[in-house]
Amino acid sequence: MVIVIALAALFILWRLLPVKGVRQMTTAELKRELTDTKKQFIDVRTVGEFKGSHIRGFRNLPLQELPSYLNELSKEREVVVICQSGMRSGKASQILKKAGFPKVANVKGGMSAWRA
Repeated sequence: MVIVIALAALFILWRLLPVKGVRQMTTAELKRELTDTKKQFIDVRTVGEFKGSHIRGFRNLPLQELPSYLNELSKEREVVVICQSGMRSGKASQILKKAGFPKVANVKGGMSAWRA
């Protein structure tokens, strides 16, 4: 029983750890970098969430649809990813890294931290 609990705890911890090679960006850093035309800003929330509120300059590519848009993103430019809390953008960062994007940044806390 202890082994099962330990394995479950390790699995949860593993899922919460940042993806290797992904820069964890604060909302303060994001505010400073929003005007950088060398970066690609992606919001992976649903279309409805994005329509409700979003940051100017971000493109809405819902997480479930992200793989079909990878060929529209440049691997030469950093991709900055945001969602509501940082969980979906973490998953999106994983997808981007596995697809060969060398520069990926995840906004810690997502839109929830942006509004705070």
